Amino acid sequence: MRVNFGLLLKYGLPALGAAGLTLAILVVQAMRPEQVQADPVVPPPASAFPQQLAGVGMVETASEDIAIGVPVTALVAEVYVRPGDRVRQGQPLLRLDDRDLRAELALREAGVQLAAARLERLRQAPRAEEIPPAEARMAQARAELADAESQLRRIEAVTDRRAVRAEDLERRKWAVEAARARVQEAEATLALLRAGAWQQDIRVAEAELEQARRQRDRLVAELDRFTVRAPVSGIILRVKVRPGELAVAAPSPEPLILMGAAPPYYVRVDVDEKDSVRLRPGARAVASIRGDARRRFPLRFVRIEPYVTPKRNLTGETTERTDTRVLQILYALPADAPVFPGQQMDVFIEVQEDQP
Repeated sequence: MRVNFGLLLKYGLPALGAAGLTLAILVVQAMRPEQVQADPVVPPPASAFPQQLAGVGMVETASEDIAIGVPVTALVAEVYVRPGDRVRQGQPLLRLDDRDLRAELALREAGVQLAAARLERLRQAPRAEEIPPAEARMAQARAELADAESQLRRIEAVTDRRAVRAEDLERRKWAVEAARARVQEAEATLALLRAGAWQQDIRVAEAELEQARRQRDRLVAELDRFTVRAPVSGIILRVKVRPGELAVAAPSPEPLILMGAAPPYYVRVDVDEKDSVRLRPGARAVASIRGDARRRFPLRFVRIEPYVTPKRNLTGETTERTDTRVLQILYALPADAPVFPGQQMDVFIEVQEDQP
């Protein structure tokens, strides 16, 4: 049987190509994904008022977030709190390494005790044991004076001046004067001893004691600064420091401890500046948590921050403008709202119909 290759090439190949094309179209049609109309997993936020403004809110504490720092750069010795702890005002949060200060404080305490002992010694002067020796020295000086005067009288009693040298007579007179001066010195010393400490010396000792106490108190205050305490009663939001780490006394984007007042929380709402003219103080508002639009929480107006700031709260939406400025409004959430500081919320604020 003879095959006509000319007819095969003329009609067979185009037919084979058409069959392959048809098969390819059928395969593509079969693999095309089916478009299914389905409801969103999370329903989007819906309108809450006839006329309203929508804004993005950020949950925060009533005291705003408080970034806890340290007064001096030092190693952290102890951390007393963990995230979620409730703390009272003045409660210790962390303690810095204070061994050097404690050693210095012990030295200052010894200085106070020394100054106090010096002052007490002056106030208790004279000692009872010091009087008899002084009286004995005065009696000795008087006896020496009497002896010198007796010898002078004897030499002056000689009638024949040729028997007495003028030099001896002059020496006896000076001996009497010296003995009389020693008597006066002993009497003055005894009187000074009986009078006690000089008031000016007591004042100087009192001033030295006060100075030593002030130096100790200053060190105690410095030592107290090494224990960082809670400025307000509230809740610990975040702890980013551990014992043994170096705490630097400088502003940091990552605070060592972040805390704030206890619930109820506030929500800070960003409203575009072009919509700020439609706001009124005290306007009603509701909020829903991101991802749960079915639950709405009524808000209580707190205040309007009277300063328009660059936008900071970002929602992640591709249509969101980040080059705008916003007016911030604070609302209080219900005490039982299951929210956390830093969480985003969708907020709807009522606008009166007669407003533009």
